[in-house]
Amino acid sequence: MSDIDWTAPWLADWRPVGQAIAQRVVAGLPQPQALSEAGLAPVAFVPQADLPEGQAYEDFILAHGQVPTREGLHDFFNALCWMHFPQAKRQLNRLQGAEIARAGVGQVRGAVRDAATVFDENAWLIQPSDALWQALTTHQWHEALVTRRDEWHHTRLWTFGHAALEKLVQPYKSITVHLWRVPGDVPHDQIDDWLAHDLTADKLALKPFSPLPILGVPGWWPDNADPDFYEDRSVFRPRRVKRSASA
Repeated sequence: MSDIDWTAPWLADWRPVGQAIAQRVVAGLPQPQALSEAGLAPVAFVPQADLPEGQAYEDFILAHGQVPTREGLHDFFNALCWMHFPQAKRQLNRLQGAEIARAGVGQVRGAVRDAATVFDENAWLIQPSDALWQALTTHQWHEALVTRRDEWHHTRLWTFGHAALEKLVQPYKSITVHLWRVPGDVPHDQIDDWLAHDLTADKLALKPFSPLPILGVPGWWPDNADPDFYEDRSVFRPRRVKRSASA
């Protein structure tokens, strides 16, 4: 917890809430207690041991309104997401619970539950222009991140995925998030309400994500001031071209 750099740009929205809670945990308060006592989420945070053996994590949250929480960064950032996106997290939990009720808990999650997990762990919300979104989804990295670099000063980004945030505590170039597009007419102060309605089983099943190596966001990492940063094809990969069956 003490390793978190709260000045990092990806934590700008979460710093006012998260930093104070992190300080209480570092001081010795059990993490579930510190998170619950903040009183900022629609759920309580309980020790991982409260999850009965054999019960699915998502199903337990849906049934009890309690989130089993381990000590450490992963579950800490998950709790902060509950505080910043309470309606969207509720909706994700409902979708996951519905899929568990429909198909049970197996080794294969199914398309909707799998996509919900990807979103929960790794999503980043972006409100780009049409041209910037086109460049990102087609992996025209130079166009998106160098030619259109000035656009990023007024392109809104929202942090969501807690697994990605855990990785960013020790940043490395290849950390890649899954972008989810927010239409330009969505007011910034209504993002949680919009997202809760946008997250549907049908849309998730389509997996409308677009990958982005997150340290490529202009201004978010010193090395990306050099355009050559984006020439690393092992990180900024060309888009795969699907081959036809006849080919």
